Amino acid sequence: MRVLVTGAASGLGAALTAAFRARGDEVLATDLSLVEEGAQRPSRNQERRLDITSDEDWASALVWVESEWGGLDVLVNNAGVAGGGRLDVATMAEWEWITQINLFGAVRGTRTFVPMFKRQGAGHIVNVASLAGLVHPAGMASYNAVKAAVVALTETTGHELAAYGVRASVVCPSFFRTNLMASMRGEDAALGAVIAQLVESSSITADDIAAAVLEGMARGDEVIIPDQPARDAYGLKQADRATYDAVMRAQAAKLDRSV
Repeated sequence: MRVLVTGAASGLGAALTAAFRARGDEVLATDLSLVEEGAQRPSRNQERRLDITSDEDWASALVWVESEWGGLDVLVNNAGVAGGGRLDVATMAEWEWITQINLFGAVRGTRTFVPMFKRQGAGHIVNVASLAGLVHPAGMASYNAVKAAVVALTETTGHELAAYGVRASVVCPSFFRTNLMASMRGEDAALGAVIAQLVESSSITADDIAAAVLEGMARGDEVIIPDQPARDAYGLKQADRATYDAVMRAQAAKLDRSV
């Protein structure tokens, strides 16, 4: 298969790239920090700079895919940043920053390749969201909102493109060990400390999540919840809303007391 992965230089993007390549797929690994490799490298292991907020970079990636591969089988909108903050602490600039990257990055990637997928009559769009798209803890309104929007975008994409033979899946992991915190930005230092501790204490690795993503894709899952903590949290929300709300509000109170 021919696969394009964004945010592929590190974290889950790097793990997904390695997992796809390990099973024999051709992968175009893209990231803001990467540069295009020369013709001396095999095309199956190409790397390319891609700023997901740039229409020009997406157009350039499309040209490369058309000229080198003649089509694409899987688009993985993985690139994103960490953010959040309590409603009276996070600034509007923070909201705009995280929306441009975490939501509009996926929108731009999807819009770029949908015409190709329609012409092919096949394809798979995989958007990496977060458990925060399904479960909404206090102090993370901006992150929750954009990840919930990615969930909605993916469901809509799947419905709209089903008649063309194109599938869409959204990935919603809980906290796992990654370098995502390096991108964390915001005025709410207390929230940042809580999130950092949750990431650092997790026993789940990016490789674990990547393996679960490929398994979910193979099953045809539209919503891939790749780890047990995420499944437990979302299951609680579905099965016992009162208890879920009590847990979320207790966490909110604890966050306020930490200031």
